[in-house]
Amino acid sequence: MDNQQKQLVSALVAREIELPEDQVGLLTQYCRLLWDWNEKINLTRHTDYQMFVDRDVVDTMALAELLNEGERVLDVGSGGGVPGVLLAIIRPDLKITLSESIGKKARVLEDIVKQLELPIAVRSERAEEILKRDQFDTLTIRAVARLKKLLTWLRPHRSEFGRMLLVKGPAWVEERGESRHHGLLKSLQLRRLLSYKIEGMDAESVILQISRDNDRGDKKSPVARPVKKKVAAKRPFKKRPFKKKTFKKRPSS
Repeated sequence: MDNQQKQLVSALVAREIELPEDQVGLLTQYCRLLWDWNEKINLTRHTDYQMFVDRDVVDTMALAELLNEGERVLDVGSGGGVPGVLLAIIRPDLKITLSESIGKKARVLEDIVKQLELPIAVRSERAEEILKRDQFDTLTIRAVARLKKLLTWLRPHRSEFGRMLLVKGPAWVEERGESRHHGLLKSLQLRRLLSYKIEGMDAESVILQISRDNDRGDKKSPVARPVKKKVAAKRPFKKRPFKKKTFKKRPSS
């Protein structure tokens, strides 16, 4: 284990996150690749292992706990690869597609995915275009746009995915009110599945789930899937540390 991997392990231990050694190795390699690219193109502000874990890994672990085994996931606006690439590392059973409409960022993602040998697709186009052709169980969305914009963009494609899982900060309540005012949450169900403290800030992140009102696990819908378990909305990570789980690796297609 080299010094950089030791730094990552130390940061994970500080947040009571336990991962298999091979996943820690891939996360270390991901950071090296991302930070090298970050010197040429602005991809992330989280350029040390502690901040990477406190912000990026914690958010990804929260999403990972809410995804069913083998789900088809479209990561919207992947940017530098969070949460999409990290989900592919932590949950190798998932079928992940990265959506990044900015060409130079998409090319960075293609390089990172290739270097890490991850069986995930990178699409250099907007999520709306992808949804014209493909269906997904879940869309993951983090730091892309306000809720009003997201709901407007994705409204014509609601039948092509089961739900959205969004990572949002303290402004989510205001964004929900704005969306309701414009009628964008009509016939939709919005639930706060999880909330947790943002390390180093007097604020919380939340995981929101948005799905069609009539889905709720309806077997007639080709993409609707229920969440396997409910997570208390205000239960902090400190009282529920992440433990090592085993998921079967998805065979390469």
